[in-house]
Amino acid sequence: MSEVRLVDRAYTAIVAIINDDGLAIGDRLPSEARLAESFGVSRTIVREALARLASDGITAARRGAGSYVQRRPSERLSTHMPMDALAKTLGTYEVRFVLESEAARLAAQRRSPDQLDVIEQALAALRSALLSNAPAHEEDWLLHRAIVEATGNSAFVPVFGHLQDEVMRILRAGVDISRSRPPEVIGAMMDEHDAIVDAIRARDADGAALAMRWHLSQGRKRLMP
Repeated sequence: MSEVRLVDRAYTAIVAIINDDGLAIGDRLPSEARLAESFGVSRTIVREALARLASDGITAARRGAGSYVQRRPSERLSTHMPMDALAKTLGTYEVRFVLESEAARLAAQRRSPDQLDVIEQALAALRSALLSNAPAHEEDWLLHRAIVEATGNSAFVPVFGHLQDEVMRILRAGVDISRSRPPEVIGAMMDEHDAIVDAIRARDADGAALAMRWHLSQGRKRLMP
């Protein structure tokens, strides 16, 4: 089995420990050595899994004291994806931070009036869907894709399209989880999209990139309780 798959398995197993053992935020995880022995893998594999969990905001390392639970994945996530897909699905955020932040930057610099119209229409459709009880993941995807298409670089489009299945899982889960919380959570999601489009409209390249990265980072947090 490849090292990447071993890391994914260790990642999934650590999430299972957090969920099945009822670990609370701030609780300490078993040591790397104990986890490695339990999973039948090397400490290097466990260390890489913990690093990815920390990147996803689920765990945090304390120097000389091990790793602790920082956030628990929402129980509602399991209705949208098998937990053994969590590592791969959340891993797409690392790609999206790079790809979509730069896409937003280029869209702000290069978008044509027609492309801006498409982005504006997609934003309006997303607003309508988010503020109703209708599914909104398709509208969310179409807005992000419209921004990618406005880069003027056709190479971005198939790369973004390759992520569609994983991103759609996240979008479905994010909307569902957010709707189970106070209304201001959906409001914040809409405000983030507005900020991205405002910057693209104003041809503020740095602002668009920052707004996109902020939106993605907040979206990842919304998958946690």
